[in-house]
Amino acid sequence: MSIDAVLGDLTTEHADALVNAANSSLLGGGGVDGALHAAAGPALLAACRRVRAEQWPDGLPVGEAVATEAGNLPARWVIHTVGPNRNAGQTDEALLASCYTRSLDVALTLGAHTIAFPAVGAGVYGWDAETAARVAVRAVAEHPRTGIERARFVLFSPRLYNAFSAELARLA
Repeated sequence: MSIDAVLGDLTTEHADALVNAANSSLLGGGGVDGALHAAAGPALLAACRRVRAEQWPDGLPVGEAVATEAGNLPARWVIHTVGPNRNAGQTDEALLASCYTRSLDVALTLGAHTIAFPAVGAGVYGWDAETAARVAVRAVAEHPRTGIERARFVLFSPRLYNAFSAELARLA
């Protein structure tokens, strides 16, 4: 699997699956979550409501992942994952890593070959760029995947892009 990072807009990334840094309600929010919901149109919210009604009535737990159709996004699926909120005292890096590994697990069950990630937790949830990059890159690189051809980190700021690029360079 190739792993790379780009500075860009996740809502315009062409991939089989786009990962959403969601909140546990799955009903939209700010940051990446709000941007994906806005770009996807009402079909994404409707799909999330079905997931809440049928699979996760109490909300998606931190570190877990679930897929929906992607609405108007340039992808087949959106994989929603809930990162730990460092600002609220959720500082377990294993939970942050689980966002990536569970998203890859879900992507594989869907038959996805390409996946695009944001920097889960690196926005309002308070994870610093360097820690977010280290945890994310290692989780993706060490995942025992079969079938994923490309994983891409699509990062919205130069600070995040630089941190992820540095971590990918260390990995190489």
